[in-house]
Amino acid sequence: MTASCAGTRPLSVPEPVRLSLPVEATLPCRLVTLGPAPTLADLEVAYMARGEALVACDAARRLAVITLMAERAAHEAAAVAIRQKLP
Repeated sequence: MTASCAGTRPLSVPEPVRLSLPVEATLPCRLVTLGPAPTLADLEVAYMARGEALVACDAARRLAVITLMAERAAHEAAAVAIRQKLP
């Protein structure tokens, strides 16, 4: 039984693609808070800073999702290439 498959070479499976997350995608989001006795100016500054922090946090999340989707696409492309090589 083993004689017929002894002549075939084992399939070489490439290492899975691993993309590293950019540092920006791994940092926690910044949360702007007000001090103990805020003035209207403090509130306005905090409002603008919080908006900036939300944009930065959303961009970092988007970067993480794009990286994950690229890694999954690379895995799928590798799997398709392996399937096409099989007899």
